[in-house]
Amino acid sequence: MTTNLVPECKTDWRKALLGLGSTLQQAINNLNESTFQIALIVNPAGTLLGTLTDGDIRRGLLRGMSLNDAIDSLINCNPLVVPPQLARESVLHLMHANRIHQLPIINPERHVLGLHLLDDLMVPKERDNLMIIMAGGQGTRLRPHTEQCPKPLLKVGDKPMLEHIIELAKIEGFSRFALAIHYLGHMIEEHFGDGSCLGVHIDYLREATPLGTAGAISLLEPKPNLPVVVTNGDVLTDIRYGELLDFHRRHTAAATMAVRIHEWQHPFGVVQIDGVDIVGFEEKPVARSHINAGVYVLDPEALVVLENGQQCDMPTLFARLQERAMRTIAYPMHEPWLDVGRGEDLARARSAYTSKD
Repeated sequence: MTTNLVPECKTDWRKALLGLGSTLQQAINNLNESTFQIALIVNPAGTLLGTLTDGDIRRGLLRGMSLNDAIDSLINCNPLVVPPQLARESVLHLMHANRIHQLPIINPERHVLGLHLLDDLMVPKERDNLMIIMAGGQGTRLRPHTEQCPKPLLKVGDKPMLEHIIELAKIEGFSRFALAIHYLGHMIEEHFGDGSCLGVHIDYLREATPLGTAGAISLLEPKPNLPVVVTNGDVLTDIRYGELLDFHRRHTAAATMAVRIHEWQHPFGVVQIDGVDIVGFEEKPVARSHINAGVYVLDPEALVVLENGQQCDMPTLFARLQERAMRTIAYPMHEPWLDVGRGEDLARARSAYTSKD
């Protein structure tokens, strides 16, 4: 498992480094050559002393500075910076909130480790990781809708649920998918084929018998050498799959489970008693708990607990990992989420996607 937390930059951020005492002309050359519109002013040890933008240079020229003058008086000595482990979503929020297009990445010693560029962050990086979608369930709670159609092919808006999932993941940079199929699986294969119709590549994990929410992963050949993202084929959500994957990587976990806060209000007042004495009373209390959202990331090492072709559910897989003292973590999600397991859920999903259109 990699522990490198420095983001992958599409460009060489080191071009932005500039020494203290450089001239205005050198700073202009630096900005022109890097095209980043910012210079990172560092000492010989690579410690960040401040930043310089094209706006700072323009202000210096307006003050009458010559191109041979040193830039020291123009430097912003207290720039906004971030640590390498800060999530992409948080970085984007900071940049939008502060109306900036560049954000230096530093460690606790203020050594420069990289540079976030807004243009790069707005375009998700390509993900070589495989995404597995569990699409083999019989959808018994959705009958009669699923009598002649597998649940993942039920339309929500103008397309099947499964297509919504694939398209969202594609936007996040994923292009390789494996669909676990069983009930009416031939219909799913006929609809998606090899995935070229969606601009992705799709393979199939064909279950001879139902293998649960994790068992089909044991059918993967060859075995993956990168973490895999796994989602149930009936979960519609705006979760950022790339953010989930990055979160998993930052925490060096064997397995990550996306979880949501579920609130349930007791319909009655709750009386607390000790023997026959009333010691407390709470009017219709609200209980809060974390529920499994049906989206996961599994490291290759986590797959060793699966037996080839044997039934296994995700909670069982996580329990086996915990028994082996392998780290399992929760990813708290807040994005819209709907488990389309019942008729009323399907109606709610169709209503939500119709309003989007």
